[in-house]
Amino acid sequence: MHFEKTALQDAWLVESEPAQDNRGFFARTFCVREFATHDLATTFVQHSISLSKLRGTLRGMHFQRAPHAEAKLVHCLNGGIWDVIIDLRPGSPTYRRWQGFELTSANRRQLYVPKGFAHGFQALTDDAEVHYLISAFFAPQAAGGLRYDDPAFAIDWPLPVTAISEKDKAWPAYLEEPKPGCGTQSQEGPKP
Repeated sequence: MHFEKTALQDAWLVESEPAQDNRGFFARTFCVREFATHDLATTFVQHSISLSKLRGTLRGMHFQRAPHAEAKLVHCLNGGIWDVIIDLRPGSPTYRRWQGFELTSANRRQLYVPKGFAHGFQALTDDAEVHYLISAFFAPQAAGGLRYDDPAFAIDWPLPVTAISEKDKAWPAYLEEPKPGCGTQSQEGPKP
């Protein structure tokens, strides 16, 4: 497996190294030893999957507050997504910065999302299927989110939004969330 640092502190792109032959290939997508070597979460108590039927569907930006904060390992199984993370950790050098990544079934890249980040994605194709490994159980009382179009972050989504949940449209603006400190915004990553 190959681990590539992102522009955001503690977030990683993880790429498999397939062994190929005439039958196809075999590749590891997770290894406790290799994740531990990079000081990443190695226990994932929940595995989830989502299907976005329509290109342009947007899900996010979601997080869980401490003590239920969660790390995620996100992988696109079918189609493609533009996966976006925001560092919401006030003490981090990349606080309030975001970055986007193209994850597809063809490139087989995975995104490691650390605790304290908001996460969301937009489907780049119809029938985009996403698999998540999640380090903490879902705790409804700790669930939070940010508007996908919040001017505090100015995320540059690649497509017009074709579908979004009422819940995701109703998240408060960032400054309405009680957050200690005040950071600076920046935009990271090219559109796919």
